[in-house]
Amino acid sequence: MTDKYVLKKDHLLPLLRKLGKSHRLIAPLRNRHGDTLFTEIDNLDKVRIDLDNQPQNSLKRFFFPQQEVLFTYNNPDPASYHFEPVEEESGPALYFGVRPCDLSAILYMDVVFLKDAKDPHYLHKRQNSILVGLNCNNPFANCFCNATRNGPFIDFGFDLQLTDLGDRFLVECDRSRGQEIISQWQQFFSAAGDKDVKAQYQAFLEARGKFRLQVHLDLAARKLADDQVPESVWEELSMRCQDCGGCAYICPTCTCFTIRDQPTSDNDGERIRGWDACTFSGFTLMAGDHNPVDRQMRGIEKRFRHKLQFDVKKDSRPSCVGCGRCVNICFGGTDIVRFINMTCCENT
Repeated sequence: MTDKYVLKKDHLLPLLRKLGKSHRLIAPLRNRHGDTLFTEIDNLDKVRIDLDNQPQNSLKRFFFPQQEVLFTYNNPDPASYHFEPVEEESGPALYFGVRPCDLSAILYMDVVFLKDAKDPHYLHKRQNSILVGLNCNNPFANCFCNATRNGPFIDFGFDLQLTDLGDRFLVECDRSRGQEIISQWQQFFSAAGDKDVKAQYQAFLEARGKFRLQVHLDLAARKLADDQVPESVWEELSMRCQDCGGCAYICPTCTCFTIRDQPTSDNDGERIRGWDACTFSGFTLMAGDHNPVDRQMRGIEKRFRHKLQFDVKKDSRPSCVGCGRCVNICFGGTDIVRFINMTCCENT
């Protein structure tokens, strides 16, 4: 059986209706305010799936929620605490319209949460997920996934991957769950022909030439590794950064978190995991209010060294996927593209 298929666009919604009977559906939806966001679909007939615009959020919050209860606890007497793990209850979910950058971000989170000690909360969500990707025929204005080598097309890591060919999608399988969907609902699919495969390749060639940003990410990573970033770069970025955390919250690969205990009564409470950011003033705060890091100068440096130096050394790849969301959100102008441009343009 061929591993490439054709799905007519007229058949997409009927297929999603079938899949929605056994899965929660999450897709980019255009809301009444004009924003495109990955959102769980309650009724396919009352929403607009938007495959033309980049979702402003990523899928991070579905796999690694902003606030998540890990344990409940009680302390019937001051000398003892009893902790009870919170069991995951989310059912199977199908994520549709996942761009290569967001798919690569999930693969990065797999490394963070599953490589060594497996996080049971993340693992449950991941095992219950089906990823239906969408290659980028037209990269968005602030995208630079070509520089991070995970776009505009991707050929691994998905269950099904779609390429827009006008009146139809070319569909590829990478994992058994994708093949199971095609086998179960084969009436929606037909075998791809040479014309379809050539059209996909042509779309790929054209997409590679449509990037508007030229980002020298590899050069910036080498300068970081060789400690060749001028101090003036850190000074300017630190001055401009407002410590709002928007870059970390919008980034699909920022996975720093903090854990706190929240009382719910005199003797009971919850242990909660929540997102954190290395630019926050309390990120490296220690007991006694001592902070070994100069937060005014070094918070933003920590962020970019993490993305382009530490993760490259540890995993042989940057933890930036080139989605450009930080460029869109940062009102202080301290996004990663500005950092790379400043680093590569400085005379050193």
